Amino acid sequence: MRRIIIPLALAMLVFSTPLLHAAELIVSAGASLTEAFEDLKPLFEHAHPGVTVRYNFAATGPLLAQLAQGAPVDVFASADQKSMDEAVAKNLVDSGSRVNFARNELVIATPVGGKAVASLADLSRPDVQRIGIGNPDSVPVGRYSKAALEKAGLWEPLNAKLIMGESVRQVLDYIARGEVDAGFVYATDAKKAGDKVAVTAVIPLDKPVSYPLAVTSGTKSKELARAFVELVTGPQGQKALAARGFVSP
Repeated sequence: MRRIIIPLALAMLVFSTPLLHAAELIVSAGASLTEAFEDLKPLFEHAHPGVTVRYNFAATGPLLAQLAQGAPVDVFASADQKSMDEAVAKNLVDSGSRVNFARNELVIATPVGGKAVASLADLSRPDVQRIGIGNPDSVPVGRYSKAALEKAGLWEPLNAKLIMGESVRQVLDYIARGEVDAGFVYATDAKKAGDKVAVTAVIPLDKPVSYPLAVTSGTKSKELARAFVELVTGPQGQKALAARGFVSP
């Protein structure tokens, strides 16, 4: 039997070199950003061979809680300024990397062929019995909706009609399935639903629906995280966001 002799230097190289793992970039982002950010994934991965972008889409409140509990996240994209302010206050993100990258509109939407709800006041009609809204405690679209209803003096009068959703996409599903007569969602979500829902009113707000993102303080991939922020805020990112109905900041 022939013996195979491996030179000592080669053996040391083979057995002492750690296995190389492909890099991974983890991005936590508000649910309303799902399609736009998915569009950016192949662009980023093509520009950074060997890197995989992994997304965590959910309501901003739970994402912030996960970040505070130590979840591995490299980039945090919020659907409101309040959540990002809290992330900065808790030193969860690099405040110097924070940047606004998109705006949206709050709208009332109904199932196609449903009741005509052309204003906030129409929500008070007896035939409008169930209204979908994000939970204001954890969902930015819910906070925007509550602020609009409070300003109109309708928050308390309509409270019994409100059906809470744990994300804007859950509220959108309520509307699309006809489980509510009307609901508050973003214009981009209504666009995503296509012919399943109808936008019946655009709701003016004192504070615009504005999206910030930032590199997290705990990231171990700071350069990649910064590159992702640059992609989102650059021409390619803004084009992808506009295609999904977002407005530039």
